[in-house]
Amino acid sequence: MPKQTLPRPTDGELAILRVLWARGPSTVRQVHEVLSRDRPAAYTTTLKLLQIMTEKGLVRRDDADRSHVFQARMSEGHTQRQLVRDLLDRAFGGSATKLVMQALASRRSTPEELTEIRRLLDARRASNAGADHDGDEAGRSDRDARPMPEAHHERD
Repeated sequence: MPKQTLPRPTDGELAILRVLWARGPSTVRQVHEVLSRDRPAAYTTTLKLLQIMTEKGLVRRDDADRSHVFQARMSEGHTQRQLVRDLLDRAFGGSATKLVMQALASRRSTPEELTEIRRLLDARRASNAGADHDGDEAGRSDRDARPMPEAHHERD
C-alpha cells in the first residue's frame, strides 16, 4: 500500500490536529473549547480552519448528525514522521545525523529522554544487524509498513 502524503499542516492546523489526536472525533465546539483555553479565538475561525482542513484532506467530517464531527485522517505518529522527513530534506540535506545533532543541541535533554534515545538507537542497530542487507532496497516496504516509534528519523 503506498504511503499517503498530505499537505504540510500550518501551525493553526497542527493545534487542531493535536486536539483531535488527544480527544478523538470531536465537534467544532469541542475543538474550539480546548483551543480557547490557551489562545482566545472566534468560533468561526475554528470552523473555517476545520473546513479548510477537510478540503486539504487533513481531517474527515462526519455530517450524519446536526453537529458535524471531525476526525484526523492520519495518526499523530504518521504526521510527525511526514513533517520530520520534510524538515530532514529541506533543512538538513537528508542527513539524519545533522538533524539529531541539532535537536540535541537546541535544548537540554532529560536523563529519561537520553535513555529513551539510546534504547531506540540500540533497537535500530539490532534490527539492522538482523536484516539481510545486500546493497539494494529490497525488503524495505515490509519494514516501512510497520508503525515506527515516534522518534523515528529514517528517510524513506
